[in-house]
Amino acid sequence: MISTNDLRTGVTVEIDGDVYMVVDFQHVKPGKGAAFVRTKIKNVKTGQVFERTFRAGEKLNRAIIERKNMQFLYSEGDVFYFMDTQTFEQIPITKEQIGDSINYLKENMEVMVMFYEGISIGIEMPTFVELEVVQTEPGFKGDTATGGSKPATLETGTIVQVPLFINIGDIIRVDTRTGEYLSRV
Repeated sequence: MISTNDLRTGVTVEIDGDVYMVVDFQHVKPGKGAAFVRTKIKNVKTGQVFERTFRAGEKLNRAIIERKNMQFLYSEGDVFYFMDTQTFEQIPITKEQIGDSINYLKENMEVMVMFYEGISIGIEMPTFVELEVVQTEPGFKGDTATGGSKPATLETGTIVQVPLFINIGDIIRVDTRTGEYLSRV
C-alpha cells in the first residue's frame, strides 16, 4: 500500500484492477477544507491519460513493475521490436504503448522495457539522448548562444528548438522528458 501523500511522477499504482502511472501530481492544501492530491494518471495498458483527485492520506495499492534492459531492433508498421540483451528473446511493443518516447527512439538504442505480470506495458527512455541534426537553417557568423533559436529536424524525425549556432551534422543532447535541447556534444 502507498499513501497518496507519497505519490510522485513515475510511481505505478493499481486502481479498480488496472495499472496506472502517475504522470503529474499536485498536493493542494486549500485554506478551508481538507488537503487533497490532484493527479494526472496514465493507464499503462491503453495509454489513456486522465485527471483524478484523491483525498490526502488515502491508501492505494502499489503496482510492482519489472524493468528489463532491452535493445530496440526495428519497427514494422506500428509494431516495434525489442531484444533482451541477455537472453536474445525478442518482444513486440505497439506504438500506443511507447507513446511520446517514439520521438527519440533510434535503432540499437538501449531502453528499459516495463512488464506487469509478465506482459510488456511500455518503455522507459533514458533521461538524455544524443541525436544528429539532419535538417536546419544554416548558422551565420555572429550568431551567439544567447541570440535566439531555430527549429531543427533530428534523425528520428522530431523537431526541436536549438540555438542559432547549431548546424546540420551536429550531435545534440536532448532531454526526453521535456523535448528540449540541452547541449551540443
